[in-house]
Amino acid sequence: MAEEQAAEKRLSIGKIYLKDFSFESPQTPDVFRQSDWKPQMDLNLRSAHTAIDEDQHEIVLTVTIEAKADDKTLFLVELHQAGLFEIAGYEGDELGAIIGSFCPNILFPYARETIASLIQKGGFPEFILQPINFDALYFQAKQQQAAAQAEKEEKH
Repeated sequence: MAEEQAAEKRLSIGKIYLKDFSFESPQTPDVFRQSDWKPQMDLNLRSAHTAIDEDQHEIVLTVTIEAKADDKTLFLVELHQAGLFEIAGYEGDELGAIIGSFCPNILFPYARETIASLIQKGGFPEFILQPINFDALYFQAKQQQAAAQAEKEEKH
């Protein structure tokens, strides 16, 4: 019986693609005349899930990076790295972990390479986006949801 359940579970990558990308550098060319390059970097990550059909799921990892100095935006990058995944036979927490952690973890290196390349092509110094622990982010989001749900139930 356990072998039958395991055989029903499928997880595969159908396609990985760049869905959307935006790069803005509103302070050029003046920004290149500065000798001291120490911007404040803000990073925002989020992922979204769309069920295409019963077994096909699109996962989109959105990465936004803003570099600022003296309250001026030096560059702003927003990337939507997407993947089409076949996910079958998983339910509940297992499915949630695949969608919220495993798939973004697969997409991240592609997003990371694209961002680094295009920031450098924009004339800026090499940019290395550090690894992200999507398992920890997923677990933290689940804890926050549970706490919000408990708080909501207490009020009623």
